[in-house]
Amino acid sequence: MDEPGGPLAGVRVVDFTRVIAGPSCTQTLVNLGAEVIKVEPPEGDVMRKARPVRGKGVSLIWAQVNTGKTCVCLDLDKPEGRAVARDLALAGDVVVENFRPGVMARLGLGPHELLEAKPELIYCSISGYGQSGAAARRRAYAPIIHAEMGLLDLGGEPRGLEPQPEPVSHADFAVGSQAATAICAALVGRARTGRGTHLDVSMAETMLAMMEWTAIEANGGLRGEIPTFWPAKAIIVRTADGAYAQLPGNPATTFPALTRCMGRPDLLADPRFANQRARFEHVAEMAELIRAWAATFPDREAFEAALEPMKMPVGAIRRLADIPDDEWSQERGAFTTVEDRNGGSMRLPYSPVRASGYRVGVHGRPATQGESNEAVLRSVLGLDAATVAALRDCGALVEPDD
Repeated sequence: MDEPGGPLAGVRVVDFTRVIAGPSCTQTLVNLGAEVIKVEPPEGDVMRKARPVRGKGVSLIWAQVNTGKTCVCLDLDKPEGRAVARDLALAGDVVVENFRPGVMARLGLGPHELLEAKPELIYCSISGYGQSGAAARRRAYAPIIHAEMGLLDLGGEPRGLEPQPEPVSHADFAVGSQAATAICAALVGRARTGRGTHLDVSMAETMLAMMEWTAIEANGGLRGEIPTFWPAKAIIVRTADGAYAQLPGNPATTFPALTRCMGRPDLLADPRFANQRARFEHVAEMAELIRAWAATFPDREAFEAALEPMKMPVGAIRRLADIPDDEWSQERGAFTTVEDRNGGSMRLPYSPVRASGYRVGVHGRPATQGESNEAVLRSVLGLDAATVAALRDCGALVEPDD
């Protein structure tokens, strides 16, 4: 029988993050069983107001990266608010923040200050360009990182297109994943040594680590070689039912096997396709032949069956909105339904991880702003009702906004 909690049960995370990069990190931690206390400013995390909304006005983006967390609302411009935030941080095992370098230090909540007071603390800073260097204090958002780390160039140049914006905030979610991995590693290290650490995780370096072209470009590019894999050149076809599908790989390398499946090995006698270099220079002509062949099949399944001799899968191009009702998604439990405080509900991705013996994945609901103010301050810090009331009266503790 699965344990009621995840493998991080008993780990307390104090979360000062906002928008997507940091919250996606702490969402992974809460899905793995950690207790996450999210500290928000009086105006709340900006993503609370992001549309579209469902249920009783709950932002879907907010819910995807904040469900299951406990929310406390403090005004860090007030000394009393900073004092409570410091006490909360020191009551945790892990602190996560994604402000620009120097902001937390000015609040008395920086890594040096907190690690000096609690050497076993794990303090994770997520930023655009890291905590050091000339770019450290630059504002950074996922589209900026996509542009500056070469992602947009990789998407446009091989296709002969102008750069186009990415529809997904890859850098935000990628750095969140890297930060969560680093935190888990630091927890293992602390169990062995008793020491905490300051983790410095940057969006820019994350994107460099998560693109297979980084090592190639950093070492002079292709230099005339033909890459075995080239996603930007992979061919999209359309079957007779009008559905689009994606083939993997670089067609310059897969075309010989495709001609056998087509029953057209004679095509390799054509000088345009006789060797890899020629095929690489005539990708457009190859693509037209493959697309014409794919159009003779009634649907993707029939087309994929014809490619079975070369073990090549064919990916149906789907709308993301259709995925929750897919058979594999239903069987896997890829989505779960969560409720909000007022009885509304929404579907959210459950978790990419399963762990035998543990319950891992989204649980609970998206909390309202400051919903657990008094409960957290009394249970975690041991404050009495009068002290909590005084914090509320001076404006350091901001009441929930229903």
